[in-house]
Amino acid sequence: MLLLAHLGLTLGAAVLVNGALTGVPQLRPEVAPEHSAGDGTTRHPPSRRITAWFASLGERVDIRLLLVGSLLPDIIDKPLGQWLLRDAISNGRIFCHTLLFLILLTLGGLYLYLSRHRTWLLPLSFGTLAHLVFDQMWLSPHTLFWPIYGVAFERLDLTGWIQRLLYELPNTPSVYTPEIIGGVILVLFMWVLLVDRKLHTFITRGRL
Repeated sequence: MLLLAHLGLTLGAAVLVNGALTGVPQLRPEVAPEHSAGDGTTRHPPSRRITAWFASLGERVDIRLLLVGSLLPDIIDKPLGQWLLRDAISNGRIFCHTLLFLILLTLGGLYLYLSRHRTWLLPLSFGTLAHLVFDQMWLSPHTLFWPIYGVAFERLDLTGWIQRLLYELPNTPSVYTPEIIGGVILVLFMWVLLVDRKLHTFITRGRL
């Protein structure tokens, strides 16, 4: 799974989990209704309802950190395993693609939340969890459950991996379908930021 899929699908999953835990988000008071229905109720444009879902998530977590977390295992492991230590490891899914890393990150997040009411590690943890799920790491138990099966990671043949990736992206449905879905979610999120003039708020505070 590549960039757009990890970012977009993680954001979408977080919005749905937040909605499941907190209920359908309410529209903010400053959002004026589009028109009144015949039964006396008010109706809001769909864009406002979409904004409410993203805004509800932003009230609880820093969405910027969530997006960073969705890429965190690759941000660390790929430069380390595919370039810096390629001769020794030759694998782009190593330490940060393990269950141990996720557990340590989550425990650190829970400690900061319970002791200091700091939440910044929790969205990183959720993003990392989503990354491992979307990468289907259960298919690589030697890595996922490291170091139970040994401290050495499996060596992979990385020759021409970029060329293979460029070929699979437009030709393999299991590769391009998640990218399309993730891209749609990201475009929708960016549209909300621009239409509601929340881009600066998101960049500076991670909220809407």
